[in-house]
Amino acid sequence: PLLADVEMLGAPDPELAATMGFSGFGKKARTFDLEAMFEQTRRTAVERSRKVLEAREREKEDQAEKEFRSPRTDSSASASSATGAGSTLTQRETACSESEDSSDEELTGPSMQSQTSAQGPAEDTDGDDEDDEFIGPPLPPGFKDSDDDNDDDTEEEDNNPVKKIPDSHEITLQHGTKTVSALGLDPSGARLITGGYDYDVKFWDFAGMDASLQAFRSLQPCECHQIKSLQYSSTGDVILVVSGNSQAKVLDRDGFPVMECIKGDQYIVDMTNTKGHTAMLNSGCWHPKIKEEFLTCSNDGTVRTWDVNNEKKHKSVFKPRSVQGKRVIPTTCTYSRDGKLIAAGCQDGSIQIWDRNMSVHTKFHCRQAHAPGTDTSCLTFSYDGTVLASRGGDDTLKIWDIRQFKKPLNSAERLPSFFPMTDCCFSPDDKILVTGTSVKKGGGSGKLFFFYRETFQKLYEIEVTDASVVRCLWHPKLNQIMVGTGNGLAKVYYDPVKSQRGAKLCVVKTKRKERQAETLTQDYIITPHALPMFREPRQRSTRKQLEKDRLDPMKSHKPEPPVAGPGRGGRVGTHGGTLSSYIVKNIALDKTDDSNPREAILRHAKEAEENPYWVAPAYAKTQPKTVFAEVEPEDDETDKPEWKKRKI
Repeated sequence: PLLADVEMLGAPDPELAATMGFSGFGKKARTFDLEAMFEQTRRTAVERSRKVLEAREREKEDQAEKEFRSPRTDSSASASSATGAGSTLTQRETACSESEDSSDEELTGPSMQSQTSAQGPAEDTDGDDEDDEFIGPPLPPGFKDSDDDNDDDTEEEDNNPVKKIPDSHEITLQHGTKTVSALGLDPSGARLITGGYDYDVKFWDFAGMDASLQAFRSLQPCECHQIKSLQYSSTGDVILVVSGNSQAKVLDRDGFPVMECIKGDQYIVDMTNTKGHTAMLNSGCWHPKIKEEFLTCSNDGTVRTWDVNNEKKHKSVFKPRSVQGKRVIPTTCTYSRDGKLIAAGCQDGSIQIWDRNMSVHTKFHCRQAHAPGTDTSCLTFSYDGTVLASRGGDDTLKIWDIRQFKKPLNSAERLPSFFPMTDCCFSPDDKILVTGTSVKKGGGSGKLFFFYRETFQKLYEIEVTDASVVRCLWHPKLNQIMVGTGNGLAKVYYDPVKSQRGAKLCVVKTKRKERQAETLTQDYIITPHALPMFREPRQRSTRKQLEKDRLDPMKSHKPEPPVAGPGRGGRVGTHGGTLSSYIVKNIALDKTDDSNPREAILRHAKEAEENPYWVAPAYAKTQPKTVFAEVEPEDDETDKPEWKKRKI
């Protein structure tokens, strides 16, 4: 037998033990007999498993429809399994509650499939489940299971799609004072980026923000160009930035540049032969499957695809054409959900769709999708890939089946749009279509409209703010709606029950208190090994030191404000005390006299004649009467010949 008999050989001085803080000196260790413990555990396990088997046998005898099983084989198998299980039990398992032991021991019995076919056990387990449901007293008449309630709730939500809209709560992110023209969320929903007409791109981290809702980074990636579009790639590691210039940029998650597209040669007529765009960009987006490829469209009349790893040249060029075959400007572009199609909305009101691998001819074409001369601001495919929604500059929202592209499936009108990037998007379940409306200043509130996809019935509307609603984004993972407005706000709508993470993470965090200067008030030299005589008192807390300083009248003395004007009270004025500083201060003073100089001199004539002071006293004896020089009239030069006249 393995016996752990350990005894203390000697006890130290009790005073030393008390000093060192050990109270166990001088006591003997307990003795454990492990073999006896294992034997007791094994017996307990065998006895409990036998009770479980007897209960099962009674149930089997009561149920006549079940097949007869041999109790002897069951008892022998269970005894062997119980002894095996008992030999491996430890002391901690014996201390567990009886409920846990019984639930574990139910699994130690014989296999249910030992004497029946593959179909038999399934029927038996179903029967057991049914029996388990009816164990115990009958339920009261008004009782409903929680699962039934959940089923009813889901049925109600299916019947009423308005309940799926997460708008019970909202937070407001202050981007700036100008229009928020671009929104982007990474695939996981952890970070939001906003871009606007103020050239700024701001990064918001939901997990890192507190209730003060401050962006953790702000930058101007394209200098003085308005931001048109922002989008994370399918993997979320890079960001596409489309601005008002002709070169799209790609940034990493922290805002550092990864690549910049090349600018094309604007003197070449055929846009196929240039390496990049030559005019202002309008829109751009990432390929949904290929993480290195993205798409841009521009005022040069082309739609181009690019590779992140090759910034010297585009991959392919698509040139939309009007009915007459002339060049037409694409105002928006997008990929289909599978990435096989490229769609562009053009200024002539047409929507043109190409196969990604065939850049010459369009695969689908609708000439009069929207009014000619208006900017189609958004195209988006549904999640099932069969339906295309378009937001036109003619104040309409239309939905198309690209297989029957002649006329729209449904259309909604009187939805004003003043911006070339007004959005529309589908809900995560593909049943609702969302778009925003624009308003003039002081003309009411911008709204977010929700339409039912099948019938285009207006389900719901949200009054967002007293400015236009430009961008909207419904993230499928977070189930939250992001909205960009015309007055510099980015709003996030969410529901605490239906939504996940996102805005819910930062709302619950309290605002961090603004700490006062946590720096040391004076230089402090740390000398840990100095003698006590030379050791300086260590500052335990900056806050306590600041409180002590407030009590000190010398340190709490408010400095005198600067002297305005000339110096007083022994203090020199703000211009300084040197001559040069005085001259510099007064050199710019305007001392011009606009009065007539002759009148200013004659004002003193009478006084000078009565009381001469400068010239007359010097000649009082020698020349009492003043003699002035006679002024001879100038010769008249009119009689002189030309060559004698003075040349002025």
